[in-house]
Amino acid sequence: MSLLSRLFGKSTPKAPDPILHKECRIFPEPVAASGGYRVTARIEKDIAGQTKIHLLQRADTCASLQEATDLSTAKAKQAIDQLGDALFV
Repeated sequence: MSLLSRLFGKSTPKAPDPILHKECRIFPEPVAASGGYRVTARIEKDIAGQTKIHLLQRADTCASLQEATDLSTAKAKQAIDQLGDALFV
């Protein structure tokens, strides 16, 4: 790749596809932490014509990014199942 294409030809990476669960969109977004990754996910839902967002942040850490992504998804689904729309209040 040439220097010019690296400077001017950078394209922004495609946003990951959301995981759908009970009319909600889950975006697992683990955060690097000491010794691994912290469990974090963004949960979105359209309510009354507006997109509501909840940021799920847990103290849980995982050694690998894939493990943190999987656990972030599982914890987000659990929160949606337990709290429903109250998650966005």
